[in-house]
Amino acid sequence: MSDKLEKEQRLQAILAEAQLDTLAIRAGQIRTAEGENAEPIFPTSSYVFENAAEAAARFSGEDVGNVYSRYTNPTVRNFEQRIAALEGGEAAVGTSSGMAAILSTCMSLLKAGDHVVCSRNVFGTTTNLFLKYLCKFGLEVTFVDLVKLDDWKEAIQPNTKMLFCETPSNPICEVADLTALSALAKANNCLFVVDNCFCTPALQKPLEFGADLVIHSATKYLDGQGRCVGGAVVGCKEHIDEIVGFLRTCGPTMSPFNAWVFLKGLETLRLRMDAHCSNALQLALWLEQREQIEQVFYAGLDSHPGKALATKQQRGYGGVLSFRVKGDRAAAWRFIDATCICSLTANLGDVKTTIVHPATTTHGRLTDEQRAEANITDNLIRVAVGLEDIEDLKADMLRGIAAL
Repeated sequence: MSDKLEKEQRLQAILAEAQLDTLAIRAGQIRTAEGENAEPIFPTSSYVFENAAEAAARFSGEDVGNVYSRYTNPTVRNFEQRIAALEGGEAAVGTSSGMAAILSTCMSLLKAGDHVVCSRNVFGTTTNLFLKYLCKFGLEVTFVDLVKLDDWKEAIQPNTKMLFCETPSNPICEVADLTALSALAKANNCLFVVDNCFCTPALQKPLEFGADLVIHSATKYLDGQGRCVGGAVVGCKEHIDEIVGFLRTCGPTMSPFNAWVFLKGLETLRLRMDAHCSNALQLALWLEQREQIEQVFYAGLDSHPGKALATKQQRGYGGVLSFRVKGDRAAAWRFIDATCICSLTANLGDVKTTIVHPATTTHGRLTDEQRAEANITDNLIRVAVGLEDIEDLKADMLRGIAAL
């Protein structure tokens, strides 16, 4: 065995016991013969084989080497190994977006006639995916209140194959009981899938609470600076292999460049998430004291019914909060338009604070009834708190309050 190979094996053994911050920087790292310290990008569509036999072996799966960048690329694989290590999963697969991750999971592991139970308070496009598109392929779905376990139990049918939730929820930050939902899924032979976008593995690891699969929109906190779109699914190798098969055929895969950007984002994930949590908690506490604010939704507040559960499941309470202003839609819009530092955009997870009106943007394609069931009112505003100075953010909120 060469010294280089022996050292690599020692490194892998060390990383198997390493902590999150080390994994975020070192897990899955590859190094070419050039000896570069930063991860390289492999912007190639295809790969050259030494001979016809090797090509046949690669295509058949006997050889695990690269075949075609739609589903095998060293940079993407580096990202996949790293996010799997951070979440504590056996394997991961990168996708072209967070929605592609959800679509690929459902198309790979479900079939016509299967039933899904999904929490109401999910990203609006997730609701649309289930109701408008997946239903065309014979998939049935029932939406339930995230925090009412009895509703989940009552919704389960003989053909239920998946429980799906995001926690904390978008946009009112409800918190799911992961242990209870996992037990319910296992008792009914269902997959339990958790969208971990708001927390990331820096704050919450759903697999440790019994989830089967974890979904990410890497576009958000995994990147952290609003640069690229991507997604990921993490779980056991058996399930991930099925999803890889779908991606190989249908193609909603992650690009090498985006994977490289996400790798750079992961290196500072814990530092950023701690800073997001600190700013968000300070801002939530401050907003709660303003008489012009009707209600603040943030799991770190004593007034939040899910605080105890969030404290048990999470390292921190996240960077997203929402609040209701006193007034109607027009008042909410005036508040938003009066802010200057906040970016008016539907994205979140950026170092820049973003502000949005969910009822007319992220959840605008839902019906009035669906929004009402999800507690998304016309006076609700969502803020994804960035890393600007907290006093400057408070001053920007005051500009909004002055416009009410």
